[in-house]
Amino acid sequence: MKTIPNKMNAIILKANGDYDQLEFVKDYKTPIPKDNEVLIQVKAAGVNNTDINTRIAWYSKKDNSSDDASWSGESLKFPMIQGADVCGYIVGVGKSVNSSRIGQRVIVEPCIQKVNAVQLENPWYFGSECDGGFSQFTVVSNEHAYEIKSDYSDIELASFPCSYSTAENLLTRSNVNENDIVLVSGASGGVGSAAVQLACARGAKVIAITSPSKFEAIKALGATKVVSRNDDLIEVLGKNSVTVVIDLVAGKKWNEFLEVLKPSGRYAVSGAIAGAIVELDIRTLYLKDLSFFGCTILENEVFLNLIKRIEEKEIKPLVAKTFELKNIVEAQKEFLSKKHVGKIVLKVD
Repeated sequence: MKTIPNKMNAIILKANGDYDQLEFVKDYKTPIPKDNEVLIQVKAAGVNNTDINTRIAWYSKKDNSSDDASWSGESLKFPMIQGADVCGYIVGVGKSVNSSRIGQRVIVEPCIQKVNAVQLENPWYFGSECDGGFSQFTVVSNEHAYEIKSDYSDIELASFPCSYSTAENLLTRSNVNENDIVLVSGASGGVGSAAVQLACARGAKVIAITSPSKFEAIKALGATKVVSRNDDLIEVLGKNSVTVVIDLVAGKKWNEFLEVLKPSGRYAVSGAIAGAIVELDIRTLYLKDLSFFGCTILENEVFLNLIKRIEEKEIKPLVAKTFELKNIVEAQKEFLSKKHVGKIVLKVD
């Protein structure tokens, strides 16, 4: 293994809370790969909703308690390093990993189903139940570091792993194909803009929901139609007008999503940024023969399919803005302003 510094720069999350719980440190212990792990020198790491939700304990169902504030519903271990989106280079390997991997450019599969090659009963998320990529170095089980051959920059590649794998998983679980009309909520965000591109790559027609100021940017991604988040979807689209809803928003418009679904339609969700608690008229569910898909754990083929689409340039990176690692608070504030289209990425020197 190459000579690696004992200490590294990192953003540590000290506890659940506000921005003051994030600290840039220059003397964090560099991780050492176990037998079946690889050590990655991080070059870039994307910012996600999950980073903020984890920090503020949004995932908790116990009044924002830290006891169950992770993706898995377990307590987090502080201090911790967040960051689910990673592009970097393998600079070291455990003794059970072929040394030929050293030097490979990789992106990390954020849904962690193996730790040191041991299958987890309940999968973790990179930067949640284990340390992630807001640091100069990170470790992950060999299986989750995917070599990628692309002329995209490190910053561009770091925009893909979390958002695009989430979007591809939503489309895979709901079996989107060329015969579908797909409605995507939150279409200007990282997952939403990825879902628009990936659904178009499958040959589906896409209707995207976003703010009027972002209409042209979303149309440029391939959306057939763009509607405002303030529109009444039933009035604009009509009842029974789409076959699939890819939802990242939920909130007050949730029942409109079900009304515009055709009979036997599919609803797939992986976010609730407009509100997690909704009311369901059960009659709508069973009388229309709807299928619901909650999507967090990636299907086995999802990340490999994503790698292929990136390498074949069927999808393109959307980097809205780049910040230095130490400026993570500024980056998260920019992220929460929701003025951007695509991803905000941290550059790691």
